[in-house]
Amino acid sequence: MIAPLFLAGQTASGKTAVALELAKRFESVEIINADAFQIYRGLEILTAAPSGEELAACPHHLFGVLDPSEECDAATFSGRAKQTIADVGTRALPIVVSGSGLYSKAITHGLAPTPKADPELRAELDALTLDALVERYRSLDPDGAEATNLLNRRYITRNLEISILAGRPASEIKAEWADNQPDIRAIYLERTREDIYARIDQRTEVMFASGVVDEVAGLGDLSSTAEKTIGLREIQDLIAGGSDRETCIAAIQQATRRYAKRQEMWFRREEAFTRIPVAPGDSAELIADRVVAAIPLPA
Repeated sequence: MIAPLFLAGQTASGKTAVALELAKRFESVEIINADAFQIYRGLEILTAAPSGEELAACPHHLFGVLDPSEECDAATFSGRAKQTIADVGTRALPIVVSGSGLYSKAITHGLAPTPKADPELRAELDALTLDALVERYRSLDPDGAEATNLLNRRYITRNLEISILAGRPASEIKAEWADNQPDIRAIYLERTREDIYARIDQRTEVMFASGVVDEVAGLGDLSSTAEKTIGLREIQDLIAGGSDRETCIAAIQQATRRYAKRQEMWFRREEAFTRIPVAPGDSAELIADRVVAAIPLPA
């Protein structure tokens, strides 16, 4: 069994290009998605999923395998990813690519058990305004609230539900991973904040030039998970006439920068990941060289 390599980084950090470059260095490599949104088909432009040409370069797994109407959480995703990693590991080096901290950690560390949903409590929480939910969440789990997107009602509701049912903060429970010291090969591509922000701004412009508005306009029903895709709400507002193109692009750039900052904070705590500094002018080939030098990999 070939142990996987986990390749993580913020959005727009260049993970796809580096993974493909690494695939050239070894006899047999297969790339596995561990991003919360690239698992959905029909959102390829918005999520910056690998292109058709990139997907054809070597075998890829768990990209575009769910309809946007399907729900998917970290527990469900990790189970599917672990099975895929085990299967690929029998014949090739699995490279697991992710910017989603919770999803990747669910694979590497295993999730702590949390209380099951309570229909009566959920109905009570669903009746509250978002402001009321946030206020209650902050009172019961201030640390968790500090690290959470407080516009994400579904996420707040679930964390609040866990805190109430367990009688202690959800952030404490989620910190109790099944394995706090996993023996893994893991890399984090570390770019400066200024570099990431510049790359985000440029990528957003490219998304619009590539037809992301038409992509979103063509979507059908969306699950509460798919609805969290960065930029989706802003483009829906544009389509509905609530903003113009320039305002929409700026809003997505800002939302993506906030997401990148949360990613940075998450992976800063991940001691199992070897950090590889990346400068603005570094090529994927040069970065791959650094990865190979830092992590023992099979020939």
